[in-house]
Amino acid sequence: MRILILTNKMPYPPRDGGSIASLSLALSLNQCQNQVEILSMNTSKHYTDLDSIPKDITDKIKIHAVKINTDTSVFKAFTNLIFSSQPYNAQRFISKEFKNKLIDILQKNDYNIVQLEGLYLCPYIETIKKYSKAKISFRAHNIEHEIWERASLNETSSFYRIYKKNLAKRIKNFKLSYLNKYDLLVPITERDGKIFNEFGNSKPQQVTPTGIDKNNRFLNVENKGKFPGFFHIGALDWIPNQEGLTWFIENIWNTFIKENPDCILTIAGRNAPVLYEEYLRNCKNIDYLGEIEDAVEFIASQSIMIVPLLSGSGMRIKIIEGMAAGKTIISTSIGTEGINTSHEKNVLIANSSAGFLTYLNKIKNNKDFHNSISVEARKFILENFDNLKIAENLNKFYLSHIK
Repeated sequence: MRILILTNKMPYPPRDGGSIASLSLALSLNQCQNQVEILSMNTSKHYTDLDSIPKDITDKIKIHAVKINTDTSVFKAFTNLIFSSQPYNAQRFISKEFKNKLIDILQKNDYNIVQLEGLYLCPYIETIKKYSKAKISFRAHNIEHEIWERASLNETSSFYRIYKKNLAKRIKNFKLSYLNKYDLLVPITERDGKIFNEFGNSKPQQVTPTGIDKNNRFLNVENKGKFPGFFHIGALDWIPNQEGLTWFIENIWNTFIKENPDCILTIAGRNAPVLYEEYLRNCKNIDYLGEIEDAVEFIASQSIMIVPLLSGSGMRIKIIEGMAAGKTIISTSIGTEGINTSHEKNVLIANSSAGFLTYLNKIKNNKDFHNSISVEARKFILENFDNLKIAENLNKFYLSHIK
């Protein structure tokens, strides 16, 4: 098959969940003997020089990039709120330059599948149908409006709570406006697929999570991290990460270190706003590293991953990576949503301050408990998240619908 994948951010470097999900699947589809190309928005926030992409990737996948400006601004957000019914999040990714490049590529090439990586590529469905006979596959990375609905519940400011509720409603309506306009639905989790069906999806679907390659460095990490080495890693410009981490520090960590003054929480994450960086640097018993060069090396050096998400949707790639590396994950139910983990077998679930404190205290001096979780976590990933098997299943699904 010949497959064109559209993304609203560059897939390289694969430093966040979205880019990891797009690149890993594209490479695995290539392994299934498909000719794969990517057309990506090259934004200022995620800008990548095409010449910097390793040859072992560009030899397998042809990558096209269109430079567009998706920077947010208070003025544009306010204007959108007053004069538009579309969500500001989606409006930022509607680009004439990207549309023209898409038309050019579709006119010059015949594709079997055009795969949209995420909700904000859906405005280009009409263009694809006009210039191509390819089947349109919508890969839903999450239930986008759910992120903002959950965030509004945890918002203390009345103004921002109302704004987030309004944004959630707009995103939901935006999603519903494209329901069944695609040919195939590829949700990233079973839960997301069921929610789409409840909304009225009638198109064939194939659940396609983000997995791990068998030669992935995370799987080769030896369980020799410092113990107990508490850590958190994630994009710190993502509101759910900031929100959850702040809640954890103020309601759990500050209590825990009163009786455990030698324990340190090491935090790594990129793009943290200046004020949030200052906040983290001023917290007790926290070692804030900012952006790190090697996530594998960082995770390998620690033992216990803290994922205190209170909002969000889809699946958390960092949990998959942490489990593959044999780390104990202490997370909320929202954090492990869509991964089908087993509590107290391969992961620890806590949905309250008391729950987190219980497991922090239980594991801090019990390395045998950590080791048992570690072994089961890695086993779970090997059995359920092999990227090639995931891509092979998607490949069969595509073939069955293009004949």
